[in-house]
Amino acid sequence: WYFPRPLPPSASEVKRIVIIGPGGAGKSTLALQLGAVLDLPVIHLDRELWQPGWVITPRDSQVRLQAEMVTGDRWIIDGTYGATLQIRLTAADTVLFLDLHPLRCLWRVFKRSIRYRGRTRPDMGPGSLERWPNREFLTWIAPYHRRKRPAVRQMLGQLSSSTDVHELRSPRQVRHFLKEITLRHALGEAALAA
Repeated sequence: WYFPRPLPPSASEVKRIVIIGPGGAGKSTLALQLGAVLDLPVIHLDRELWQPGWVITPRDSQVRLQAEMVTGDRWIIDGTYGATLQIRLTAADTVLFLDLHPLRCLWRVFKRSIRYRGRTRPDMGPGSLERWPNREFLTWIAPYHRRKRPAVRQMLGQLSSSTDVHELRSPRQVRHFLKEITLRHALGEAALAA
């Protein structure tokens, strides 16, 4: 467990955030919420890496693109993409691992598929119309806890002690984190204005 771990003394110290987790965990939604609160630019990896017609960007191009993304001083990047995750983790000051139950994630994926069916989601690249989840995607989400989580936790455990890591395991913990960072940011802004 990495949560609850104290947040930095000021939300203004949170400038480079990586949000990871299985499909349907709420990464893009949380990224947009945090981006609005902290006034940080949001980068959705799905939007950057998927070309029209659900064609994935080749891995060498993904590496180059993400290496460029993390050179900025301020950002939120959402998306797991395990093969290139280390690039983002080493550049982040804060990592949020949304480790929600697989059934909740699957439910959200189906709900999202119905909501955006035949349209491009806001966090996707142009021309990648939402479709019913295929077997490959579902079999990535369903056994995530067993197959992927141990490796993710190992990577997180090897990060520098200066990187704040938060494992959020329920929607309630996500809401609590967002509420606390919003409050700290508001207090920090008020202190600066005084």
